[in-house]
Amino acid sequence: MSVPGVMIAAPASGTGKTTVMLGLLRALSERGLVVQPFKSGPDYIDPAFHRAASGRASFNLDSWAMAGGLLDTIAGEAAGADLVLAEGSMGLYDGVAQPGASGNGASADIARRMGWPVVLVIDVSGQAQSAAAIALGFKLLDPTVPLAGVILNRVASPRHERLVRRGLEAVGIAVLGALPRRGDLTLPERHLGLVQAIEHPALDAAIAAYAAFLRDHADLDAICAAARSHEHADTRDGAGLPPPPAQRIAIARDAAFSFVYPHVLEGWRRAGAEILPFSPLADEAPDATADMVWLPGGYPELHAGPIAAATTFLHGLRRHAETRPVHGECGGYMVLGTALIDKDGTAHRMAGLLGLVTSHAKRRMHLGYRLAELSAPVGALAAGTRLRGHEFHYSTVIEQTDAPLARVTDADGAAVAETGSQRGRVTGSYFHMIATAP
Repeated sequence: MSVPGVMIAAPASGTGKTTVMLGLLRALSERGLVVQPFKSGPDYIDPAFHRAASGRASFNLDSWAMAGGLLDTIAGEAAGADLVLAEGSMGLYDGVAQPGASGNGASADIARRMGWPVVLVIDVSGQAQSAAAIALGFKLLDPTVPLAGVILNRVASPRHERLVRRGLEAVGIAVLGALPRRGDLTLPERHLGLVQAIEHPALDAAIAAYAAFLRDHADLDAICAAARSHEHADTRDGAGLPPPPAQRIAIARDAAFSFVYPHVLEGWRRAGAEILPFSPLADEAPDATADMVWLPGGYPELHAGPIAAATTFLHGLRRHAETRPVHGECGGYMVLGTALIDKDGTAHRMAGLLGLVTSHAKRRMHLGYRLAELSAPVGALAAGTRLRGHEFHYSTVIEQTDAPLARVTDADGAAVAETGSQRGRVTGSYFHMIATAP
């Protein structure tokens, strides 16, 4: 299976990759192309925007957490598409120091493995011909990562564009677009990045504006013509996908609990598990027939009051925990504790299934890849199971009275203090699972 594609990448964060990605997805879809989006790296928010722009589910590809077989399996989601667009994270070559399952987490790893040429988005604010030095450096650093060309962003004037183009022409690098500076084409943000797609007040109109902007200022034909891909074996058998922790899984899904990787759910479904969504914010209890309850991450700190008042949800959760497993990831972990303190210092009573108190009153970022070895089972995931994933939150543990759930280390092998908690059938951790590890 081989669908041609390109990687939309940049020298650094904040250059406008997401605007370009969303605009291209919608503009090319409106041409009648079936476009499959992907996101490089551990990111829950961008893929939801990709889906809104393209109409197809977007999947994460991560070389630190995922072995080659899993990467190929997820890339197989492009079957039936005409074109792949993958969005990079941070700078193209940015990753951790120590390699993981198949690389160091850089977007370049994914582009290289999949054979997708890179379209480099360069913010040319405050420079002209010097932009050519940046582009040339990216072209020459690793010849196994082909550079299709560049899209210039935040161009100040026609004269500015001419000067930048002159420098790039001198080194033989194609300009695939030149986007004038626009202050209105931005997406709202909060502490973990962009707000969630479901919270955007006028998302479709915003994406339509991005598409019009890209149609007017980028060479869509040249971008499509640059797409390439390596030939990959048909991997639709689900090889490498994470196994389900139970047969019937009640999973919280709403604005407070939305951080679940699509490939994880796909792996559970392909293994025969039944997914039973419910909404704590709507005060819904988990399905009484479920074998396990799974509370994903998200933004419970923004909804702490309604969660604390959701008596049907909390009663159903506690009743389930009496006989069957309950697990929480990050935000879900915080809800399993006794209290969650919001940014204003107000304490909200949570489920009380773990002796955990967390606080957002003092912001402190916890970010990075994680390797966890379970000390206790998480549903059908036995003690001793090794998991690769990541941690990204701003909350702080004020109190933690239960036994640790796992031995957790970072990408360099250093021990991490956030070990998670276990009490009876209830488990939780700040750690977001991406894949199992041998």
